[in-house]
Amino acid sequence: MAGKVVFIGAGPGDPELLTVKAVKYLSQAEVVVYAGSLVNAEVLKYARQDAEVYNSASMVTEEIVKLMIQKAREGKLVARLKSGDPSIYGALWEEIIPLQLAGIEYEIVPGVTAALAAAAQLRIELTVPKRVQHVVITRASHRVPMRGSLKDVADFILKTGAVAVIYTGVHVIDKVVKELEEGGLSPGTPVAVVYKATWPDQKIIQGTLRDIAEKVKAERIVRDAVIIVGESVQPPEIPRSAVYNPDHAHSYRPRRELREDA
Repeated sequence: MAGKVVFIGAGPGDPELLTVKAVKYLSQAEVVVYAGSLVNAEVLKYARQDAEVYNSASMVTEEIVKLMIQKAREGKLVARLKSGDPSIYGALWEEIIPLQLAGIEYEIVPGVTAALAAAAQLRIELTVPKRVQHVVITRASHRVPMRGSLKDVADFILKTGAVAVIYTGVHVIDKVVKELEEGGLSPGTPVAVVYKATWPDQKIIQGTLRDIAEKVKAERIVRDAVIIVGESVQPPEIPRSAVYNPDHAHSYRPRRELREDA
């Protein structure tokens, strides 16, 4: 009987943020391959006690793929744990394409990505009614080549009022700030940095493009953080959506006149 590989979003850190489906598969899998450098090992408490567990932190893609194909061909269920959500910077293509070529069945179970976990910890909404309608998930890098730059993101923010969530950028925070300002953003633009969102040692730093780099350096944060840039971090007015506004009618509710004493 052929086995199967299930790519599971292990979430941002808190093991209780796994989905019900993720826990179900983990409890059934004979083999677990997890990214130990990013995934909270506490997640493994949901795995069956006799599961073969492999930490992929010291492995390269070819070794990981070979292991998964081998175990699946042995008829085993393989749970491949990815940090956050597998489909957001999850190094997923390089693993699923070889599985396709090998004829191995696979499934992807989504998880909570860092952008959403960070927003929850900041107690904000990434979108702001009538003001922020676009969320840009992007990354920064010093060594790995990228198409475009954060200057392009800054330009998009200026044109559309978007909010940007920047992954893998805190270690080059000066470069991030420089490119965003060169792209036209004001030094007073609100910024928040969330380090290890939902972990016990989580840190939240808030400021502006003017001072966020120094604040991050003072906390000695160089990894495992996302940077949120834009009006959503600190809206200039109290947001109000149309859907629950009494002045707005829709198919479920007519327009209402509310009395002040109601």
